[in-house]
Amino acid sequence: MRRTFLALLMLLCCTAVPAVAQTTDSLLTIAMCGDIMMGTTYPTVRLPQNEGRDIFADVKQLFLDADLAAGNLEGVICEGGTCTKNTEKANNYAFRMPESYAPLLKEAGFDYLNLGNNHTNDFGSFGLARTQEILDQQGIRYSGLPDCESVVIEKDGIRYGICSFGHNSYTLKHTDTASVTRIVTALRPQCDILIVNFHGGAEGSKYSHLPDGPETYLGENRGNLRAFAHRCIDLGADLVFGHGPHVTRAVELYKDRLVAYSLGNFCTTFGVNLAGVNGYAPVLVARITRDGRFVDGRIHSFIQTQGTGPKLDASDKVAQHMRSLSEADFRGQYGLEISDNGTLTRKTR
Repeated sequence: MRRTFLALLMLLCCTAVPAVAQTTDSLLTIAMCGDIMMGTTYPTVRLPQNEGRDIFADVKQLFLDADLAAGNLEGVICEGGTCTKNTEKANNYAFRMPESYAPLLKEAGFDYLNLGNNHTNDFGSFGLARTQEILDQQGIRYSGLPDCESVVIEKDGIRYGICSFGHNSYTLKHTDTASVTRIVTALRPQCDILIVNFHGGAEGSKYSHLPDGPETYLGENRGNLRAFAHRCIDLGADLVFGHGPHVTRAVELYKDRLVAYSLGNFCTTFGVNLAGVNGYAPVLVARITRDGRFVDGRIHSFIQTQGTGPKLDASDKVAQHMRSLSEADFRGQYGLEISDNGTLTRKTR
């Protein structure tokens, strides 16, 4: 009897341990952030010290350690060109980053950058073409425009499909339901993990809360972002994250898939208001299964001051702020537990 019991115990141990290890090893880590504008040469030169080499110092290991790292490029990378905006007019800003700063993005670990935003056209077709050429040189992929609707990035045998949507006429618009449906549906069979990225929502600290319905800003339709995110997941997306309001917003678990409604400003060294919550610069790291289901994650807290890039927030108040927004905007029904240090787990009750 004892031999039978020991044999059974050994069999259980031998079979259970490899199964757990295999499950853990098979998880994928995605690191995400919001707006990146490393410095601008227009309308005046406003650049960080040391040619920008220090701006990602506190955060880059999170991106380098991830299986995939993604963010939003808030502006163009080029020299020269003609600005398409009247920057003397209120609420009109243009951003042009030096070409010499492009390697900083690669060194920081970025695999993908969104171009579907309201600063991609700041220097017209010249600025956009040069930006795409420079990103190509760095091996950084992108999407969000009619000539780059989606992209598939293959790393370590996993195909990550990414499509992006904005709110401007020259972007792929998240308010265009037919286009969203077509692009997401077409991308789904091409990849193992499907990520949707969006630039949307009204701007500024008074718009930190996520409306339950459509929102407008400066007379422009900025989308019904809850409905958009849910539609994308219903169509097959595994992860949805956004930016655009220049502040962080709520996070949510919907049908086992993670949604971050805004990751705010991330590395916007000059020309962007960084006072108070505008300076919150989280990195959201999510672990998902190979079929896209959320397992766990963490909101890593960083804060910006002018000219510095994101710096570690040892108090984790950025994560706690995002927890507060999630509790308020979803009345506690957002499917996640967020600890004081930003750890994300599934809500069990």
